[in-house]
Amino acid sequence: MDFSYALTPFLAWLVAGVSKFIINSVKARQFAFNLIGYGGLPSNHSAIVSSMAALIALKEGIGHPAFGVAITLAFIVMLDANSLRREVGKHAVAINKLAVEASDHQVLRERMGHTRLEIAAGIAVGIAVAAAVNVILA
Repeated sequence: MDFSYALTPFLAWLVAGVSKFIINSVKARQFAFNLIGYGGLPSNHSAIVSSMAALIALKEGIGHPAFGVAITLAFIVMLDANSLRREVGKHAVAINKLAVEASDHQVLRERMGHTRLEIAAGIAVGIAVAAAVNVILA
């Protein structure tokens, strides 16, 4: 049984998450546990979906129907990260400003989406992880 299809997205998530934590910690000059989650460089979501698309391309070829499905899913996830989730973050900023005086207001998370650079970095992580898994488990 080829478990590389299950292992690859998990490793992409792990590499992207650890990288993001290190980058945020260096920027903040302290452990950045409070910045774990949505947003930041590299994009975990982009790394996960691009790792699967890349692994399918490497193992099955770009003519395989599964590659088409994987690329379609990857585009949906990345477009969502760049547009919808960024807009949600902008709305959270506005709501937090408006509700600053409300005593029962729970502060909304403002960092939600990704920039194109963060998505591109996620894609690079995903492709690199897929290539490494393909070589190591070949």
